[in-house]
Amino acid sequence: MTTAQEAITAGRTALGIEFGSTRIKAALIGPDHKPIATGSHDWENQYVERLWTYQLEAVWEGLRDCYAKLAADVWQRYGVRLARVGAIGISAMMHGYLVFDADDRQLVAFRTWRNTNTAEAAARLTELFGHNIPLRWSIAHLGQAVADREPHVRQVAYLTTLAGYVHWQLTGEKVIGVGDASGMFPIDTKLGGFNQQMVAQFDTLVSERGLGWRTADILPKVLVAGEAAGKLSEEGARLIDPSGTLLPGVPLCPPEGDAGTGMVATNSVAPRTGNVSAGTSIFAMIVLERELSRVYPEIDLVTTPSGELVAMAHCNNGASELNEWCGAFAEFAAALGVGADTGKVFETLFNKALEGEPDAGGLLAYNYLAGEPITGLAEGRPMFWRSADSRFTLANFMRAQLFAAFATLRLGMDILAPEGVQLDSMFAHGGVFKTPVVAQRFLAAALKAPVAVGDIAGEGGAWGIALLASYLVNGGSRPLREYLAEEVFANAVLETISPDPQDVAGFDAFTDRFSAGLAVQRAAIQVP
Repeated sequence: MTTAQEAITAGRTALGIEFGSTRIKAALIGPDHKPIATGSHDWENQYVERLWTYQLEAVWEGLRDCYAKLAADVWQRYGVRLARVGAIGISAMMHGYLVFDADDRQLVAFRTWRNTNTAEAAARLTELFGHNIPLRWSIAHLGQAVADREPHVRQVAYLTTLAGYVHWQLTGEKVIGVGDASGMFPIDTKLGGFNQQMVAQFDTLVSERGLGWRTADILPKVLVAGEAAGKLSEEGARLIDPSGTLLPGVPLCPPEGDAGTGMVATNSVAPRTGNVSAGTSIFAMIVLERELSRVYPEIDLVTTPSGELVAMAHCNNGASELNEWCGAFAEFAAALGVGADTGKVFETLFNKALEGEPDAGGLLAYNYLAGEPITGLAEGRPMFWRSADSRFTLANFMRAQLFAAFATLRLGMDILAPEGVQLDSMFAHGGVFKTPVVAQRFLAAALKAPVAVGDIAGEGGAWGIALLASYLVNGGSRPLREYLAEEVFANAVLETISPDPQDVAGFDAFTDRFSAGLAVQRAAIQVP
């Protein structure tokens, strides 16, 4: 038997499953922390009654399909059935609003991070707490539902995230990892757990409604990386694998959000490190050495999975519009009878962008499919426009689309400059970096800092949560940062690109144009 076969048979593996915005992905890792099998399932959110949502049935259908593909991959590669797993971790897109009554019945459809209907509550809570509460945070959703006098709020018995929900159904434990929890409600990084002063303030704020519950009673218990978070129940095992092959009793690590798993997957959990995750949304995380001097509405304060304070610049809109344009070009190629696979289309168009002028030839693009809090937009309108004297070439067009994917992130990161935030390393991951050099080079120009990408970029958060599951059973007393540095990344091969001065100057010019053109975005959202 091979080493991988032995690990699978003996259950010396860790399984990570992450529910991303467009894909559910599973990664099984061996004792050396390298992936030995993967599985995935594509899914999409729906826009129903002006709210972005996923049906919970789709959660379980996607999980079963994803796991079945992973188990099939194990069988195809190693000729053994996947029955034993050493540890499991569940991760998902952060924030949002999943509420249940005392009988564990879902009260309203899942409201995802993408919704921006919570502006009134977010602003009020930010002022009340003296702590930035972004529109997508769970407490903003709850506060808005209370303010709107939605009938269901009196019945709320439990509020959690998508990762917390799946973990609960698999184990029976109403717990959550501190990183995911920090996207629900502010965390007290000194004492751990939710900030009790702010919990009391929220209770006072809503007390006049006579809701019949206290905030502390409806939130999950907060755990840090390495703490036991329950075991896979018989029912939970069947939810994952209806065939009955997967055995129950597997320990689970605390469920985490995609921001936390991105930090782990890029070894960015120590102060002065950071990472950028680019997908449907795009965000940058920087682990801080100290608290910021004041509240910045554009900057989230969250934590690593082990509880260190992190500044997050989160953009609701990432690579989705870029994907749409690449899809349109793929259709055109097919119509000409010279169709190519999707990967080849992306690679060709991305590399074409390297031939563009530094500032994309005066072209301007917006990737705003949804509202964008950093630029103060409640809704979005994807746009491409140009002036009469701009240079409209394919190279400039693709460069503009790629620049647009990073432009709002740049605006958010500029806010941290006066705080003296220092970075020793910035890692990047996500599908947009699968084509070598291109997106990495443009991101370096946007951030004006070196950007590293490793061979782990394609595995992303599913690998990150698998590492946290492994840390649960193998970490011992070592801090997470030491475990990752010594056991996982000691021999990691990373490709680092430093900012090119011409790219920086071009991105600066594009950003100025992008900022000035926001007036057009604001006018566009007034049109039905």
